[in-house]
Amino acid sequence: MKVLADVLNRKGARKASDIPNEVLILLNQGKIESVNLTEWQTVHHMTLLKNVLPSIGLEEKLEFILSEMEKQKVETGMKAIRLIGSLLDTILKDESATNKENIIKKCSHHVSDSVRCWAAFMNKSNNYSLEEKLLYIKPFAADCHFGVREIAWMSIREDLSVNIENSVDLLIEWAKSEDENIRRFSLESIRPRGVWTKHIEILKEKPHIALPILNLLKSDSSKYVQDSVGNWLNDASKTQPDWVKNLCDEWQKDSPSKATERIIKKAQRTIVKS
Repeated sequence: MKVLADVLNRKGARKASDIPNEVLILLNQGKIESVNLTEWQTVHHMTLLKNVLPSIGLEEKLEFILSEMEKQKVETGMKAIRLIGSLLDTILKDESATNKENIIKKCSHHVSDSVRCWAAFMNKSNNYSLEEKLLYIKPFAADCHFGVREIAWMSIREDLSVNIENSVDLLIEWAKSEDENIRRFSLESIRPRGVWTKHIEILKEKPHIALPILNLLKSDSSKYVQDSVGNWLNDASKTQPDWVKNLCDEWQKDSPSKATERIIKKAQRTIVKS
């Protein structure tokens, strides 16, 4: 019991080579969550598939998915998650509505954060509206695990970028949520540049489109949200520095709180350097 408690309460290794073997085994069995980015990136998804699919009633699909992963030479990280989610989504098209719902539920509530990440990509094959896609992704955006929350916005960012004005209208309600994770998603999902993802060109040139959300969050009490607002504006400052500076000046005058000050500092870090 003490050994298990130590594993569950670990801080996480800084280097992959320092991850204890017992932790790696449990991660790849899907029995524990990763606790930092190093662990998250080290999970061997082919091994995890072998341990998880039989338990959710998809053992007969295992060989097909492993074969596709071998073809694309993908075993770990974001590429593996995206591919597995897509393959599982394709497979679920042939399942009954009840079976599909049950399998998605099992993945969405799995103890492994990696399996929950797969599930974030398991709703792409049907022609759902953007509202329906957002409804599906919301539990992932609110997940307790940092990795699942990042995958949540990555999985729907392309859909959001198709019609950014409409997306902003829909995300305004998210920006009003009591859940800081949901408020953070409302901006992180549409950052002009973002991380590990394609840029949203229209927001690089016309950042004012997102003002309804930015203004709602300009004095947010959560540092998690503040960081997202600051990073969003820093993205925009690389193409529209004057617009960002003017907005920050306006906020500083109208909302002189510590939260706003922190956001402004982060927002103008590129402008100040230059």
